[in-house]
Amino acid sequence: MSVPNPGELAPDFALPDETGALHALADQRGRWTVIYFYPADDTPGCSTEACQFRDVDAQVRDTGAEVWGISPDGAASHRKFREKFELPFTLLSDEDHAVAERYGAWTLKTNYGRESMGIQRSTFLVDPDGRVARSWPRVKADGHAAEVLVALAEARTERAG
Repeated sequence: MSVPNPGELAPDFALPDETGALHALADQRGRWTVIYFYPADDTPGCSTEACQFRDVDAQVRDTGAEVWGISPDGAASHRKFREKFELPFTLLSDEDHAVAERYGAWTLKTNYGRESMGIQRSTFLVDPDGRVARSWPRVKADGHAAEVLVALAEARTERAG
């Protein structure tokens, strides 16, 4: 599936966190939400990205926004990952990668000449109306959280008009 573009409605979903509690994007109406897709808990690039989102989380929350990380990993893996790195934001399990597919984040990847399907690291900033305000379909982990924080501030300013 194609990546949702800025201005389009963000595909709705409801996914469980590590406690089994469901988090629905529709419930975020009225708030900004950063949704980032990552391949796997506790791997080098994913840990870098998660820790950098952790480090800007207070600033993100100060704007009334929330960060949601989504991967195919299950609840036990998310729990260990959150505890190990003291991650204050929500991690959601998309074990059948259905949500990743709807966001264009489930793609064919090549590693050492072998092809397989997997998560393309990507991020979406969803505005209070449920529309994609910004999208990053191909993300490099290091430095990305700071880039998202800047984009969040810009998008909020543009919206305030």
